[in-house]
Amino acid sequence: MNKINDALMCDFYEFTMSNGYFKFGLKDRICYFDVFFRSVPDGGGFALACGLEQVIKYIQELHFSKDDIEYLRKKKIFSEEFLAYLLSFKFSGDIWAVPEGTPIFPNEPIMTVRAKAIEAQLIETFVLTTLNHQSLIATKASRIVRAANGRAVFEFGARRAHGPMAATLGARAAYIAGASGSSCTLTDYLFKTQAVGTMGHSWIQMFPDELTAFKRYCELYPDGALLLVDTYNVLQSGIPNAIRAFNEVLIPLGKRPKGIRLDSGDIAYQSKKARIMLDEAGYSDCKIFASNSLDEYLIRDLIFQGAKVDYFGVGERLITAKSNPVFDGVYKLVAIEDNKQIIPKIKISENISKITNPHYKKLYRLYDKENHKAIADLITVYDEIVPTDEYELFDPVAVWKRKTINHFEKRELLVPIFINGKLVYPLPDIEEIRAYCQAELETLWDEVKRFENPHNYYVDLSQKLWDIKNTMIEQAKR
Repeated sequence: MNKINDALMCDFYEFTMSNGYFKFGLKDRICYFDVFFRSVPDGGGFALACGLEQVIKYIQELHFSKDDIEYLRKKKIFSEEFLAYLLSFKFSGDIWAVPEGTPIFPNEPIMTVRAKAIEAQLIETFVLTTLNHQSLIATKASRIVRAANGRAVFEFGARRAHGPMAATLGARAAYIAGASGSSCTLTDYLFKTQAVGTMGHSWIQMFPDELTAFKRYCELYPDGALLLVDTYNVLQSGIPNAIRAFNEVLIPLGKRPKGIRLDSGDIAYQSKKARIMLDEAGYSDCKIFASNSLDEYLIRDLIFQGAKVDYFGVGERLITAKSNPVFDGVYKLVAIEDNKQIIPKIKISENISKITNPHYKKLYRLYDKENHKAIADLITVYDEIVPTDEYELFDPVAVWKRKTINHFEKRELLVPIFINGKLVYPLPDIEEIRAYCQAELETLWDEVKRFENPHNYYVDLSQKLWDIKNTMIEQAKR
């Protein structure tokens, strides 16, 4: 993979606006931007945050080369002073974010950027495209893994992904969310995930007959013989030939087969018949692997139908999140500093869901002290203190819906990533992120994790923040 400079990975308006900030003396104005999303894909109860590591590396390496500057100069709309500023550009601001693998909910900040206006503006597109993509795939992968009910799921979608990096980082996100491995070799190389794969139909077609192809593969990989049995006819030739190859090649070597793979047809029916045939041949330990346009609903149905499938390979419906392929994360200004005072800002819309939560904020997750299940998330103004003995929550829309909670635990979700441009966050490896993700999922009630009509997990505003927001809305009407 060729290394490219990502500095120009911006919507062009970010440059035109930044040039204006520079001209009108606003380049050093301290701004606060929140990243949040508006709805959970597929009507689910939660999403998973993913992509922070790539944002961190982007911020660390962010600079403009002479070639970048020359490209911008040729547009003939940017001042030379602004271009000179960009040539020495370096991010010097602060960033807070929820760790990767954290369950997240609509309208709560999953990242807050505090930085000079131009610095904050120029990172917008890369931050969004990275967090949106990986959070989308992680969320979809989590649904599929949970549908498999303990059976291993492998990501198989590289060839259907929207480009090489979408394939590579999508597989990373899927692994964090619980997938057991991926067919994408580059993901394994970069992130130490498990690369998996056996053969394609072309392997079988390359030999004079199916049996010869199977025997040669068993000879080549006696410790990893997993045979694709649907090239011609699963039940009439594929499985019988696989059994014969096992008998003639593996058994004399003292080896056992890993499994067979079904990649077309009626998987439920074929897997039941395959299980009987393998067991009768003495291969009850031979696993059955299934692929073929699977998603969480098809996997759930297969299990309900009693399919004898041990592992699932999921391709395009995972790596593209085909059923709902957009994660609507946004990047919005929520405050500025003026004479060291934080001035909240708000975007007003006739669409209530698009009215932003103003101010520099903190995000807390509140837990039941006895079972450590998440009760609700709470967004407060940055300087508020949340007591843990008693607190009144209320619905920020239906404000008459109120609940007092007692003796709960709280955790601040937004953790420091960069302070004054310096990385202060110890980057976990992918296994740590994956383990953290699984532990976090255990804190959610099963009702929140339902595929259909999940319980509405509340994201509440503190009274102080609600008052500020509604005062600003009323002022905007005048």
